[in-house]
Amino acid sequence: MKTQPNSPVGCSRTRLYMIALIAATGGFLFGYDLSIISGAMIFLGDHFQLDSSGKGIAMSSAILGSILGPLVGMWLNDKIGRRSTLWVAAICFMISAIGTALPRTLFEFCIWRGIGGIGVGLAAMTSPMYIAEISPPHLRGRLVTVNQLAIVIGINLAVIASYLLSFGSHWRWMFASEVLPILALALGLFFVPRSPRWLASKGREEEALAVLESINGTEQAERELAEIHAGLQEETGSFRQLLLPGMRKAMVIGLLIMIFSQINGVNMMLLYGPSILHEAGIGDASQSIFFTIFLNLVILVSTIIAFWLVQRFGRRPIMIWGVTAMAAGHLIMAGNFFLGGSPFINLLAMFVAAGAFTLSLAPLSWVIVSEIFPNQLRAKAVSIVCAALYLSSFLCAQFFPMITEAFQSATGHPGGAYIIFAGICGTCVLVCWKFLPETKDLTLENIGRFWKSQNGKRADGRDSSAQL
Repeated sequence: MKTQPNSPVGCSRTRLYMIALIAATGGFLFGYDLSIISGAMIFLGDHFQLDSSGKGIAMSSAILGSILGPLVGMWLNDKIGRRSTLWVAAICFMISAIGTALPRTLFEFCIWRGIGGIGVGLAAMTSPMYIAEISPPHLRGRLVTVNQLAIVIGINLAVIASYLLSFGSHWRWMFASEVLPILALALGLFFVPRSPRWLASKGREEEALAVLESINGTEQAERELAEIHAGLQEETGSFRQLLLPGMRKAMVIGLLIMIFSQINGVNMMLLYGPSILHEAGIGDASQSIFFTIFLNLVILVSTIIAFWLVQRFGRRPIMIWGVTAMAAGHLIMAGNFFLGGSPFINLLAMFVAAGAFTLSLAPLSWVIVSEIFPNQLRAKAVSIVCAALYLSSFLCAQFFPMITEAFQSATGHPGGAYIIFAGICGTCVLVCWKFLPETKDLTLENIGRFWKSQNGKRADGRDSSAQL
């Protein structure tokens, strides 16, 4: 296959990174919004007198809203475009930030968190999809990983804000602190173009060409637009097309990757990190939140390394080795519980599992899902897999406290839960090894044709690393 040039024309690489950073503010809010409750949970439990079931409801209310977000986003992304959908997400975030700072009851809190969850669902599916659609093939993996980097930065700042506001139990300000980045997203969107692939799908080819020219120069832009146009001619964009043999395989892979990204146990370590460490005896509430700052620094460093890895290596080997290391982290955690070791071993296990997660499954699940579907079907397919992602996340957040409590009652510790998570990670490794194809350096249109061709080869004609 004829590869893309090593670098975009002129200063377009800088422009691409700026566009990706602005779009990735949606990812930042995704991470910040879902993580700010991690530090607030200790105080919410006391304020609303919550048992384990109540904590699960408070934690999962935003995730429940996130299931609705992609389903709404399916229509919004096709109707008004990727950029406008991110504006809608910003509005949902703003309503939630104000509402969750002022609740009188748990029910009110959950309603406002649910609206924020809709924003999370919209941003989570739209930001990486937009970045993928505007990126040249040789930079797509790295640019989509910018979104994951923004998510991790959001998580880190949420933990730091939680720690600083934990003195005096200022949990209401934890949620209100989200207003500033929301304004940054809303204003930044005025300075990014619409997706050229969405413009082309609406027959606005002159506008699409102008965007592509600003990124790749005239000659490359004309070739890319012709390829986009040819791909669109082969697609109807209907749900029925998602049921064709090749697309069914792509959908199954997308669904499995996204479900595994939520049920592997690491997300629960992060969501309930302060509570896990607090219950393990590592310190009081503020100290438990403080130690999760180090955990999130590990995640940040791992994400920066992933930013390089995804450009250097293929998606498939990073996924296989990274998820294997996640399983090892869970086994360390389980072993420490069974042996009654130091709570700091639990922190080490969290470092291993979370670091491996953010090197592999966390960024690459979004990269893979944002690139494997054809242009006309991308919004529909991504919305379905994201809805499945958040349904999985909701069930985990809802039942994780109950599962660990059940093991605690039966064995005196929650170690059995982490053995289950290690088994889930092992299953994910097998799925990636058997079914995940390599898509590094391929155009979105070539990847789309790969699923239509059903020939068991890469879209550039070479044998695929994984037989589908």
